[in-house]
Amino acid sequence: MTTTQSTPQKAQRDWSDPFNRVLYFSFVALSIYFLVFSKDLGSSMSNLGLALIFDPFKQEVSWNKRPSYQRAWLIFHVSVVFVMLGKVLVG
Repeated sequence: MTTTQSTPQKAQRDWSDPFNRVLYFSFVALSIYFLVFSKDLGSSMSNLGLALIFDPFKQEVSWNKRPSYQRAWLIFHVSVVFVMLGKVLVG
């Protein structure tokens, strides 16, 4: 009979949430920079769209279980990206 000895493992901290928040707000800040200072709507739109990749909220939570304010914020965010895309394509 063999026995395996279990060793206590250190609890590893999950850095994905703070990492995602930092990248999300960095891309949003970069988008604001391109919009306000560089007057480059295309770059601003693309950076704002890329910010959505880094969900600032818990990614493990499914869409239906998210609080309504999180869903409203993400819908507003993607709506702004689509409005900017429309302005880039039309104008």
